[in-house]
Amino acid sequence: MSIPTILQNLKTVKKFSNLPITIQTPYRKIADVIIYSATQTTATTKTPAAVFSTLTPDIVELILSDPRIKTSKCLSFFNVISQNQSLIPFKIEIQHHVTLICRAIKSRKFEDAESLVNSLANDGNLRYLFSDVVSFAESQHFHSRILSKMFNLMLKVYSDSGKFVAAFETFSYMRDNGIEIDERTCCVYLIALVRCEQLGLGLVFFYKMVESGIDVSVYSLTVMVDGLCKNGEITRARELVEEAVCKSIKPNVITFNTLIDACCKRWKFEELDLVLLLMEREGVELNLKTYKFLLDGFLSSGKIGDAERMIKEMYDKDLKVETYLWNFIILKYCKLGKMESAFQVFDKMLERGGAPNAETFRIMVSGICRIGEIEAAKELADMMQRKEIALGHGVFEDLIHGCCKKGKFGDAIGLLSTMEKKGLFGDVRLYNMVIDGLFELDRVEEATILLSIVVKCGATPEKSFIRYLANG
Repeated sequence: MSIPTILQNLKTVKKFSNLPITIQTPYRKIADVIIYSATQTTATTKTPAAVFSTLTPDIVELILSDPRIKTSKCLSFFNVISQNQSLIPFKIEIQHHVTLICRAIKSRKFEDAESLVNSLANDGNLRYLFSDVVSFAESQHFHSRILSKMFNLMLKVYSDSGKFVAAFETFSYMRDNGIEIDERTCCVYLIALVRCEQLGLGLVFFYKMVESGIDVSVYSLTVMVDGLCKNGEITRARELVEEAVCKSIKPNVITFNTLIDACCKRWKFEELDLVLLLMEREGVELNLKTYKFLLDGFLSSGKIGDAERMIKEMYDKDLKVETYLWNFIILKYCKLGKMESAFQVFDKMLERGGAPNAETFRIMVSGICRIGEIEAAKELADMMQRKEIALGHGVFEDLIHGCCKKGKFGDAIGLLSTMEKKGLFGDVRLYNMVIDGLFELDRVEEATILLSIVVKCGATPEKSFIRYLANG
């Protein structure tokens, strides 16, 4: 189409858009008309199809590459023609995408650049190969900094969309052509691989990162360690850390905590010893999370002595020992029925300046009830109340259950009454337990009173109670 024809079309557009025509390069005028009309809200300013018909691939390229046209205008122009592809007598080509991506990067409009890369990589209608992008980029001799940013964006977009082969191809091209690779983008790729359980490809890529001379961060190392540990490959994860150390990639406490947590959860204590030895050799100090993982592992596996040793270490290192950590150990002894040991730990807690809380006492009461020492449990509960520690459902239920086992139903009724005064109500099973015992002792009147409470609360009493009452 000739320049006079284009100008004539622009004069026609002027009637509809009221856009003043100034003397400037025709293709810039076309861009102005399209952008102006696209940003208006009235129907009369809609871009006429005649203007779109004036476009050619060369005109679009001239508009997008003209430094006198602001990048924001180029982005608006490209957005309009993309949305009106059916009115344009040609397909928007790869050079248009790449040209605008590079302009957006140069103007530090990185979100727009990433959005364009995303459409280039994921729009099924475009069907551009990575080699097409490379071919055009090489022909334009873009600045190395711009190319680096563009290809790193492509690596990120491919990673986010799960196109792992294309991402690897992008990385390989950058490495082979000396294009600067952003380690953080590589970490994004590793995270995506691990999330999709592509650990094999993840390890290959990690080693490629190291071989490429990239300054691999501890974050990338930890991503791979986490993936291997979650897959049960703890030994391989520890070996990877040892290899990384040899390559001057220093693991941190998060890396080691990932390994320690995995060892403790799976009771891999021989492997744990090797991890702790490596941790000591690298001069990485255990933190509160480390001790929490160790305590969980030792207690769940019955290594209570080791758990107590961890508590001592924490005090020796002036680390704050939270009450819940003491509670873990006391609970374990209580579950094993070793109340003497539980009280010894309780005493140590007090000696060390620890502050027992409501949960501590609940655990102790429950443990004492479990071995049938109800009077001692009641004394401890009384002490809690003197210390103004509220007795929760758990304490009352343990006490009532213990009383019922010992046949002390009068005490059980008293505890139920105390619960109610405090605004606490046991579940139906608890009431049924007491009612059942009262019936067996032929204490029908007391049983009936409790049964009426159950009915008033809207619960359904056991059928055996109703039959008992019906039979007199």
